Amino acid sequence: MDKTYIVIPAYNEQNSIKKVIQDLKKQGYMNIIVVDDGSIDKTGKIAKQQGAIVLSHLINRGQGAALKTGIDFALMKKADIIVTFDADGQFLAKDIKKVIMPVKKGNAEVVLGSRFLGKAKNIPLFKKIVLKLGVLLVFFLYGIKVTDSQNGFRAFSRHAASQIEIRSNKMEHAGEIFHEIKKNNLAFKEVPVTVLYTRYSLQKGQSWSRSIMLGLKMILKKLMV
Repeated sequence: MDKTYIVIPAYNEQNSIKKVIQDLKKQGYMNIIVVDDGSIDKTGKIAKQQGAIVLSHLINRGQGAALKTGIDFALMKKADIIVTFDADGQFLAKDIKKVIMPVKKGNAEVVLGSRFLGKAKNIPLFKKIVLKLGVLLVFFLYGIKVTDSQNGFRAFSRHAASQIEIRSNKMEHAGEIFHEIKKNNLAFKEVPVTVLYTRYSLQKGQSWSRSIMLGLKMILKKLMV
């Protein structure tokens, strides 16, 4: 049986992390890694109480750094499949089964969740426009055609996870992953997932200005390679 680990980067998510972990366990996922990225609330404590493995950063380093910490630990634990999952409750645990299926069948080494192939419930119009521009940017920079470029719901085979190097501490890691997929010639596939937009998740999400800055950083990073 494949050994699947769920990696959850978390920063000040005490209001949502309990339910996220409980939903994962209800779906049968017990290897849950929460990377507490310098939270100043009770995120780490609650995650431990729910039975998750908690890895803690002393300071807030960023989502990219948290993902690297979690993925490296999962590889050390001999994970066969590694799933990255958000802590704010936007994703559905029941979608993991279809996200990991192409990896289990050997049809892909990287699986990318897509809210535009699936459902983006209550997505603000401007958010949708920014995400669509991100799709064009990914094609322009990396020659990779996707429908959703900023979705944190992903699955990696052990081989893919060991090949992909995440160096960016912050949100630029999203573009970095596409660069690594291209560089290492990793077979990838998109699958439909549901993303729920709530008042809480929208408050935690990126502003339009930060999204634009992310795009500029991706372009700069590509030019420097």
